[in-house]
Amino acid sequence: MAHHTKEENNDSYFYIIGLLAGLFIGAIINRGFIYIPVGAVLGLLSAAVFLKVLVKGRQSA
Repeated sequence: MAHHTKEENNDSYFYIIGLLAGLFIGAIINRGFIYIPVGAVLGLLSAAVFLKVLVKGRQSA
């Protein structure tokens, strides 16, 4: 009888961290309120790149 383990998908944590970091960086720039959502989008994009490129093989480790 094989033991089956349920693997949890923790990718949402990376997206939340990227979103919050982007919001924070956008607020630090202090050039206007338009940079806050721009920072959030860039944070989400960097989290997606991090997950797709750098963390690609973590399930097989």
